[in-house]
Order: sequence, then C-alpha cells, then structure tokens
Amino acid sequence: MNTKYSDLINQTYYFPQEEFTLNKDNLYFHNIDLMKLVEKYGTPLKFTYLPQISNNINKAKSWFRRAMEKNKYEGKYYYCYCTKSSHFEFIMNEAFKNNIHVETSSAFDINIVENLLENGKINKSTYILCNGFKRDQYITNIARLINNGHKNTIPIIDNYEELDLLQAEIKGKFKIGIRIAAEEEPKFEFYTSRLGIGYKNIVNFYRKQIQENSNLELKMLHFFINTGINDTAYYWNELVKCIKVYIALKKECPTLDGLNIGGGFPIKNSLAFEYDYQYMIDEIINQIKIACDEAEVDVPHIFTEFGSFTVGESGGAIYQVLYQKQQNDREKWNMIDSSFITTLPDTWAINKRFIMLAVNRWNDTYERVLLGGLTCDSDDYYNSEQNMNAIYLPKYNKEKPLYIGFFNTGAYQETIGGYGGLHHCLIPQPKHILIDRDENGILATEVFSEQQTSEEVLKILGYK
Repeated sequence: MNTKYSDLINQTYYFPQEEFTLNKDNLYFHNIDLMKLVEKYGTPLKFTYLPQISNNINKAKSWFRRAMEKNKYEGKYYYCYCTKSSHFEFIMNEAFKNNIHVETSSAFDINIVENLLENGKINKSTYILCNGFKRDQYITNIARLINNGHKNTIPIIDNYEELDLLQAEIKGKFKIGIRIAAEEEPKFEFYTSRLGIGYKNIVNFYRKQIQENSNLELKMLHFFINTGINDTAYYWNELVKCIKVYIALKKECPTLDGLNIGGGFPIKNSLAFEYDYQYMIDEIINQIKIACDEAEVDVPHIFTEFGSFTVGESGGAIYQVLYQKQQNDREKWNMIDSSFITTLPDTWAINKRFIMLAVNRWNDTYERVLLGGLTCDSDDYYNSEQNMNAIYLPKYNKEKPLYIGFFNTGAYQETIGGYGGLHHCLIPQPKHILIDRDENGILATEVFSEQQTSEEVLKILGYK
C-alpha cells in the first residue's frame, strides 16, 4: 500500500517541482538541504533565499518585454519594488541589482530611499513613486527629495488637498501622478477604495487644479486593484475603465505618458498553484494598445509595483514538532516550537495559506493532524492547505523529531509581526538567516539576527 508521506504528495500534486525536490528522506528548496540548515542553526528558523528576488524580477521583465514585442507596443516598461512588502536592507540590496525603481508608502520610506541614493544602490534616473495618504512628515520628506535634485520623484496624488501641501514645500516645477479610486470587488464591505480620486472626478480635477499651473507636470495615472492582477471579469472591467480615463486625460494633458497598473501578481501558495503570467501580461498590453490606437493617442509607458511577487517566494520558516496532543477521538494536535500568530501573522489575521511541507521523514507513514502554536490564544493554529481541508504529516514519533517548513513567506510577515519588538505571550522572535549563491553556484549562509533574548524583551518592557 502507498502509505508513505512521499506517496501522498506524489498522488496529490505534480512532484518534484521547480523549487522543491526530494533527496532520500529530506526536502530540498532551490537545491538547499533544509535539514542541514536545521542541524546548523536549530529551530524555529526563518530564512531568506536572496537569489529568488532577482529571479522573479527578471522573469517579470522578460514577460513584459515579450508582450510588448508581440503587440508592437511602443511604450517602455518600468519595474518598481513596493517597499512595504519588506523594507530590510538585504532585500533592497538584492532587488536593486536589477535596475528597477521604487514605490513608497510613508514618510520613513523616503529616508530609506535617501540611504539607497547615498550608497549608490539607486541613482537620479531611478523613479521614486510616492503613494499613500500623505501626512505632514511624508510631504516634507518628499519635498526634500525633490528639492535636493531627484526630479524623477513622482508624488501620486491621493486627495485634493495634497497638491497645496506639496506646492507649499517644493521649490519650482515638479512631476505628479493621480491615483484612481477603483471600485472594490463585491465581497468587500465598501464599494470604492479609500485611496485615490474617483474615476468621474479626475478630468475635472486636472482642469481645475493642474492644467493652468505651470509648476505641475502630470506624468502618471495610477490604477490599483486591491485583490491583485487576476483573470476575472472584475479585474478586466476595472482595467477598461482605467484605460478610458487615461485616454480622456491624455487628450487634454500632453505631458501624461505613464500608466501604473498597480496591484500585484499572485505568488505560489500551494503545490497545485496555476497562473499564466505571460497570458495576463499579453492581454493587458493588448487591451491598452487597442484602446489607445482607436482613440489615436500614444500608448503610455507601463509601471508596475510588485511587492509580494518580488520578495514573497524568497522566504521560508522551519519549525520542529515538539509534542502531539490527542484531544479527542479524532483530533491530534502537533505543537510547534513557535507561534503562527507572531511569526506568520497573515495565517491568523487574513487566513492566508502558504505552502507547508514536511522537511524530513518523507518515507514514514502519515497521519491527519492539526498544527498548534505556543501562545495561549485559541486562534494560534494552522488548519489546512489552500486546496485541502486537512493537514497530513509523517506520524509523530517521540524518538524521531519531525520538522516542517512553510514556504513563500517573504512578504509582510516580519513587519506585520513587529520585527524586533514584543510578541504575543512574549514568544521570542526566531533566528533569521540569509542564503545566497556565488557566481559558481556555491551556497553561503549567514545569521542576520539571533533569536530574541529575554534581556531584549525585558528592556522593551521597561524593566531595568
């Protein structure tokens, strides 16, 4: 009978896959022996595989290049990194090896941009797109960046008052964009995004506050779908409305030449994940070109601001199953050596699912289990794969430690979890390591941060 954990995975999914392979009893991720990491660094453990950041950036660039060549599209493509997905320096250093641009969300982002400029990671030709609702410090920081000579900084106007605030602090002429307040999917409790200006108001806004103002140069229309770029009637309907606004605005504003199709690409959240990136990009480029050609206006340069797609698939977490609790006739709880709420907060906050696989013991028989974290909160659990209503893992054996991995966790989890701060029930922040390859493909690992200590936690709490 096919009772091994490896049999289950092979029967359920196509396996091995591009990033996942098996060597005897152990799982490899991008040809990294995960059990060697466990033996060297222990658990709980977080890791970032840096080369995957560049891999995804260059995949997207090639998809857009092919789509533009296929459709004879005369605009350019600019890949921007959405910094809020992960602000860490090691992420930025890897991402900006690839001649990309920046999208910011708040005031401190600008301080990071200035650091990147000072250290030569980006330069004056790099576009800095400043999104989000802009409080006083954000306005001041944007103005400082522009006043210091970074003319490719483009504040994206979110509301009617921001223009006056920016003009009060910026000297001379500067570029701007306008964000469209897209209509949300029907599943939302509200109809229109809280960010941006309504479709029907944008042309009038341009006429009243921008058209005759010699200090303003409108360069971009920003379009963002909260649920990302997906092949749904909702997405295509919103894209068509956006293109119509672009065309109407372009006919009155010759300087407008950029369209930011914000909203991210999905990333792999299951071994059964399927998404045709090239098809989606082909269709987006094709629809923009057809509409612009029919209206006899120039096609826009295309900007994207991928965050999760840039960094998500570089990250992972490994835990040890400490103990199994048989709570009733059917429910077995495998308790991990950390907390889902604190280390993978999206699993708790928005019921997000990541790829979850056993790291070792693939040749052992399997059982159905529930996964529990260490906090005393009843919500600290992980209950299923994206496409299954159960978790199966090699059978718990007190004499044979079991390790499990969560993959493609590289976006948002550290910042939402409060990296370096307090965590629920004072569960310590895990050790985090960086994994890279040299030009010869040789792996190198280094510790970015050790597991949080009691002294560090007590200091935050004010204990002397």
